[in-house]
Amino acid sequence: MTMHLVGPHMTTTKYHRKKSSKKTARQLEAERQHLEFLKKMGVDDESLKQKLPHDKKGRRQGICEMPNLSTGPRLTSDRVAGNGVAKGRKTYTGNELLGIATMHKSNAVPIRKDNPEAAKDIAAMRR
Repeated sequence: MTMHLVGPHMTTTKYHRKKSSKKTARQLEAERQHLEFLKKMGVDDESLKQKLPHDKKGRRQGICEMPNLSTGPRLTSDRVAGNGVAKGRKTYTGNELLGIATMHKSNAVPIRKDNPEAAKDIAAMRR
């Protein structure tokens, strides 16, 4: 079905939304309390400007020096770094299953060694 066959009720434009109103007194009070809390904790904008290093233009500078990444081995598309030790292969030892039973309509069910009564239960379920 193409969009020109669909009626105007399928439009993505939402006409029923109201325009956003100005902040309420409750929102303004909550923001003021939050700014007071940040100032008390020492993480407001003015406190951070005093604590963290800035340049002459007022822009923040980093706290740590950047490492020189130009030295050391170069990784290119033909040499990719490994991602750790390979996981060991899982092998079946043969000591888990007693056998496979057939239930309704050729449904194969494993019979484990810890529950040998399951074979008798499945045999009793056969039709």
